[in-house]
Amino acid sequence: MKEFINLNIEPTAKTPQIDLNRYTGELIFSGRSFPENAAMVYEPALNWVKEYISDAKPSTNLRLNLDYFNTSSSIWLAKILRVLSKINNPDYILIVHLYFQLEEFDEMEIDDIKDTLVPFTDIIQDAIPSIGVKIYGTDDNGKIVKDTLVFL
Repeated sequence: MKEFINLNIEPTAKTPQIDLNRYTGELIFSGRSFPENAAMVYEPALNWVKEYISDAKPSTNLRLNLDYFNTSSSIWLAKILRVLSKINNPDYILIVHLYFQLEEFDEMEIDDIKDTLVPFTDIIQDAIPSIGVKIYGTDDNGKIVKDTLVFL
């Protein structure tokens, strides 16, 4: 039997840094994501997540800190979120962290936040763990300046 290890995929000009840690429950996607073949980038992460949920941590943090992502990347991220929403313990929590430029964050009103979360609520409507979404406003250096937490 193969040992279940962390997954770390280095970024390229068109693909994000992917850092999935089974010991801490930190699942990080950061950078830019517009690969020519999204399956090559995201399929290993999806397979890793499928294995992770069988022995998930009580708190899992999915950090989507992507400056830009294309449609095919969003499809794969949705697949990953769908699998994570099946962590088979209702006492566990999954927190999805979303990062926005400060100007965009400041302009968001409650209706904008709800609109931003519609794709997530559709994906996780039958979720087993509790799910929260934390939204961050970042400055030009990527430093978090403001945040808000939404429980679904």
